[in-house]
Amino acid sequence: MNLANLKKHERLITSRLHLDNAKLNEEMDTLKPTEKVMLIEKKFREIMLILGMDLSDDSLKETPLRVAKMYVNELFGGLLPENEPAITLFDNKYQYSEMLIEKNIPVYSCCEHHFVPITGKAHIGYISSGKIIGLSKLNRVVNYFSRRPQVQERLTVQVADYLKNALGTENVAVVINAEHMCIAARGIKDAGCTTYTGSYNGVFLDTERRNQFDLQIKS
Repeated sequence: MNLANLKKHERLITSRLHLDNAKLNEEMDTLKPTEKVMLIEKKFREIMLILGMDLSDDSLKETPLRVAKMYVNELFGGLLPENEPAITLFDNKYQYSEMLIEKNIPVYSCCEHHFVPITGKAHIGYISSGKIIGLSKLNRVVNYFSRRPQVQERLTVQVADYLKNALGTENVAVVINAEHMCIAARGIKDAGCTTYTGSYNGVFLDTERRNQFDLQIKS
């Protein structure tokens, strides 16, 4: 995107700020990732200048671009539809009818209230209705929904709903334990606190089955 187009998009954003969020988001969805990087770089440069930072310093002068790339392609890469994982399913030819559990899936997300990290582990269990999913796809689904500004409650439900739809079954359980830097690094500044969220569906609503799942992920 050349300078003229960059300025055009900046004016577009400014002129659309009065619109409702849905219309503004629709406008922004037309931007390519590289265009988003250029716009965010300029805005983050302004933030750093407002904070009184010397952008002529060798250590800082490339920071706005580094941050912009990180936001678009990494931390918030889950906002790009093209990053949605391709799900691989296989026939359950062995007729495995018990829980399949994958635990300790890394969670790297970002609190949408303060834009600081949320880090933790996700644990997923499901019972096949005829199909099984490639194990690495469970990690990719968690990563896809984590890589965006989030709240942990919504993240948990999004992962569970996505897997229920992909697997064609309600029998899915998702638990996330995570530490929020908005608690550890600001405000109350209490490090070491963790937040637990769970989405239990189908047979996992049964107390005995739920307890069996919880016991396994804690072992």
